[in-house]
Amino acid sequence: MEGIKSIEFANSSNTQFDIVKLEKIFGEKYTDHSVIKPHKISFFVIFFIEQGEGFHTIDFIDYPCSKGTLLTIRKDQIHNFCQSNDLVGALLVFTDDFLVNYLEQVEAQKSMLLFNESLGQPNIQLNDTEFNDIKQLISDIKNEYFEVNDSFQMGIIRSALHILISKLFRIKSNKGVLNYDSTYTKNFIKFQNLVENNVNNTRTVKHYAQMMGMSTKTLNTSVKQIVHKTAKDFIDEICIKQIKRLLINTDSPIKEISYTSGFDEITNFYKYFTRHTATTPEKFRSDT
Repeated sequence: MEGIKSIEFANSSNTQFDIVKLEKIFGEKYTDHSVIKPHKISFFVIFFIEQGEGFHTIDFIDYPCSKGTLLTIRKDQIHNFCQSNDLVGALLVFTDDFLVNYLEQVEAQKSMLLFNESLGQPNIQLNDTEFNDIKQLISDIKNEYFEVNDSFQMGIIRSALHILISKLFRIKSNKGVLNYDSTYTKNFIKFQNLVENNVNNTRTVKHYAQMMGMSTKTLNTSVKQIVHKTAKDFIDEICIKQIKRLLINTDSPIKEISYTSGFDEITNFYKYFTRHTATTPEKFRSDT
């Protein structure tokens, strides 16, 4: 089995921003990966559908796509396109440096929250008014990117992208698909980062509460307010996601992945994975 490809940001202009016409994706010849096979990205993507139907897979979940669908994908996520000849739209691709380094800290953090799949669904379905508004914004960015070449170009695109992200943040919030509460979000984001970086070492709520200098009750309250699940459930969700990534990202034996994931006994690893996925590691690897 080949390991999954990790795709770095690259374009000819070295601007850390690019726009790709969706209808050209399947016609392009990529020497290092196939767009219909899972691949990991090191940048952010806004995926906007103008017409056609299909689906897009993000971290092993299939999301239906049609006119007005918009997907937000953050760096380090695994995704792949479905094979489709009738999807029309645009991919806005950019690094965090392109946007975040030019914003004040509060605005930068808020912009990145839009792409955090734990805070809400990565997909939204725009109504007609929202669709026309977002389409016009993206069209303006396209025109600036493809038709203009001067010293103001990237600054204007960066500002327009920030406006686009802010509008999408508003739309997600109004639709109730973005769990944003300033009282609890800061604690949750800190917890999320700790879990993603330490879940192979500990899956105990008490340990994370100690790292954050709070009680397990306070931690559980913060997590439940944002993602509507217990801290332990969230830890298990991240652990399973990382195990899945190892299974499709490497050729490592199951036993090695078990130890890498923090399990001393492989039997406990099998029980844990099967309990949370209703399948075995081998079956998941072969089916993906």
